[in-house]
Amino acid sequence: MTSHTAALTPDQVETLRRALERDGFEFSAKEHALFSARKGKLNVTVYQKGPKVLIQGKETEDFIRFTLEPEVLGEARLGYEEILQPEMFAPHFGIDESGKGDYFGPLVIAGVYTDGDIVRKLMDAGVMDSKRVTSAARIRQLAAVIRATPGCRAEVVSIGPERYNSLYQSFGNLNRLLAWGHARVIANLAAAVPGCPRALSDQFANPEVLRRALRQQEIDILLEQRTKGESDIAVAAASVLARERFVDWMEKTSAACGIRLPLGASEAVTEAARELVRQRGPEALGKAAKLHFRTTGAVLGGEDPEPAEPG
Repeated sequence: MTSHTAALTPDQVETLRRALERDGFEFSAKEHALFSARKGKLNVTVYQKGPKVLIQGKETEDFIRFTLEPEVLGEARLGYEEILQPEMFAPHFGIDESGKGDYFGPLVIAGVYTDGDIVRKLMDAGVMDSKRVTSAARIRQLAAVIRATPGCRAEVVSIGPERYNSLYQSFGNLNRLLAWGHARVIANLAAAVPGCPRALSDQFANPEVLRRALRQQEIDILLEQRTKGESDIAVAAASVLARERFVDWMEKTSAACGIRLPLGASEAVTEAARELVRQRGPEALGKAAKLHFRTTGAVLGGEDPEPAEPG
């Protein structure tokens, strides 16, 4: 293990700071962090958001076992996942998506089947939520591990911008479109792994939307929705596969059109969209972007379309 994150309370943040000072860590400033400290090849950073701690380096596991858990968290978690999260090791599907908040690119929904043996192999390989992975190369490495793991089944549904814009018009909002995609992935997985009793996804803004989509496809499975679903390894693995497909599309399309298509929905994205229109005309947006974002209105002028809706 060379990387680990954990949520902290404000009191635990101060306890950790004192432990690092005592043990001779060198502190430095880091953007968006309360503090960052290093000793040898071990780095410990506490981020403002959460707050949460990110531990990186070859001595990560020892630091968790001998400092973080006993002195800061006050409980042993590492190595006790099967006791603390037994449901994660039971057979189930994990579902996640990528591209929902990005103006450019597809909406990609992926699902992964895991059981106890598969989860242990994926954990040993370092599979984690894709949002914690900072490089496309690492995303691809983890995706290859997931696909090569015996018994692990995966399904990916990629909805390119043209198809996405058509479906958005049909469904009327993002939640219903997203639920349709989730239901398709679950249906494909259920066909590949008959008898799997449960599916887990992130919490929808309206949980009934996904349940209704499953009923429409006549899928009889126990559905669980929860916030921060990526803490489950099956969902984390699905997030990696979805991100891989999304990143691949973005890189290939950027190269094909000669314009770097940025992630998200920032001013840089707006400028890239304007450049795309200048070079290839307004119709090019429908082939590269999700047109209901307000970015479209900013690029083409006129009344702003609706923003992306939360999932």
